[in-house]
Amino acid sequence: MGTTDSQTSRRLRVTHSFTAPRERVFRAWLEPEAIRAWFLPAGGTWTEPPAVDARPGGHYRFTVVHQGNPYCIHGTYLEVSPPDKLVFTWLWEDDPIRGDSADTVVTVELFDRGGRTEVVVTHEKFPSGEACEEHRVGWAECLAAIENLLA
Repeated sequence: MGTTDSQTSRRLRVTHSFTAPRERVFRAWLEPEAIRAWFLPAGGTWTEPPAVDARPGGHYRFTVVHQGNPYCIHGTYLEVSPPDKLVFTWLWEDDPIRGDSADTVVTVELFDRGGRTEVVVTHEKFPSGEACEEHRVGWAECLAAIENLLA
């Protein structure tokens, strides 16, 4: 399902292949109802609907509760190029484990592979190898959830 660059680079790369067309996979990253289905960890609940302003300079905000802890991830869209590429900053707010953290950057690239869509998620600028590994696992789970959503 995926590959990961060396943790010492504090950068990860996860890939996943979907049977859905690129346009449909791309929309799953930006439509609030789709995000509600794939972003939430098992057993979690949304405390507010996902906020998405999908344009360069626009912002997003996802706020959930999981295992009794509130989590908020927010950031700014740097590039929105349907159906090929999405780039955004990623910032944890009030994370009970990590505390507030510095912005990291996520790049989502979508490639047409003859009837399939390959998605490559590159997430970089992690403060530690541990944070990189936690996000690698999280992105793999999210990509699997997107596949379930699109099935």
